[in-house]
Amino acid sequence: MADALKRRIGLPLLTAYGVGVMVGAGIYVLVGAVAADAGIWAPLAFLFAGLVAAPTALSYAEFSTRLPEAGGEAVYVSEGLGLQWLGVLVGLAIVVTGTISAAAVLRGGAGYLTSVVPLPMAATIVVMGLSLIAVAIIGVLESLTLAAIFTAVELIGLALVVWAGLAADPSPDLTVVAPPVWAGIGAGAVLAFFAFIGFEDIVNMAEEVTTPEKTLPRAILYSLMITSVIYALVSYAAVRVVPLAELTSSKQPLVLVWQQAQGGSVAFLSVIAVAAALNGVLAQIVMAARVLFGLGRRNAGLAAFHHSSARFGTPTLATVLIGTAVVIGALTLPVATLAEGASTLLLTIFVIVNIALIRLKTSVPEAPFRVPMAVPVFGLLAALAALAINFGALAFLTEAPGGPL
Repeated sequence: MADALKRRIGLPLLTAYGVGVMVGAGIYVLVGAVAADAGIWAPLAFLFAGLVAAPTALSYAEFSTRLPEAGGEAVYVSEGLGLQWLGVLVGLAIVVTGTISAAAVLRGGAGYLTSVVPLPMAATIVVMGLSLIAVAIIGVLESLTLAAIFTAVELIGLALVVWAGLAADPSPDLTVVAPPVWAGIGAGAVLAFFAFIGFEDIVNMAEEVTTPEKTLPRAILYSLMITSVIYALVSYAAVRVVPLAELTSSKQPLVLVWQQAQGGSVAFLSVIAVAAALNGVLAQIVMAARVLFGLGRRNAGLAAFHHSSARFGTPTLATVLIGTAVVIGALTLPVATLAEGASTLLLTIFVIVNIALIRLKTSVPEAPFRVPMAVPVFGLLAALAALAINFGALAFLTEAPGGPL
């Protein structure tokens, strides 16, 4: 066993990792919810949401160059606020949220797979989970390469939805373009913020990235920009072809787009949902294992997790523990309900991280990558706003049958 991870990840794979995590975070169900607030201006709301998420993403980017460690938020809070106990608590909270999120997505992905292929649900969950654990153990390069393939499948599916929406006759709602209602667009943008959750996972790959001081900030910003464009295009295709009354009441808005534009079977969207689920589960297992690895460096009680495989260069014990918990959670826990609390916890961590950066910038202004003080301040306000509407937004999300579609 060793106590160091192997640096094998470059900018393209890390960016693909970030895009994959975010694209699977809500686009499949949030389009209708955002359209309910912003109407036909939903694409603008998604672009604004990218701007709302950007300050916190930039805060993470600066922290990632100041403290390029696998512990991520735990390290940032410990160093920024000088509270080791709070850093450990935040780190464990990240592990818990990642595990719960992965369990919820694993159950949803298995549900979509069994709807296409008649397989036993429990066995499907176990086989999918164990396969992803094996990949995560074999190597980070292999894990992120597989994640990139899943991301490509997701993007192909979304591209088909966009093509269908742009090729079809427009909805009657577009015959008279109403002027934008900025209050509705703003409300939609805050709700769409949830579709961008996932950029924070990138920083936990810091010890496996080549030249992290340059790669991490770029990957965070590139993935955020790419995802913003994807969301805007998908939401435009949706509001273009589906009447708003139908779109805003649907829990499967992208299915509506395809049926309205092309008709016929939408089974391929279930296949895309399985790829999205596998991507999300793998990403969360990899991320949470790195957080445990980082916590083990700084906390004697968790030191057993600060070891990596001499052969594979991955945190084997942490990966097995997290992966096993994900599978058990998917089989036994009310993961949809728990996911609501996990989102609340994650937004609370965003608040704490922005406060930590504000304090650290005051005492130690120099950093390899710096943002103005206004950035973490705006990030703090944006996270508080998203936290304020969290319960209503997540109630909509978890009502979607089976997961991300």
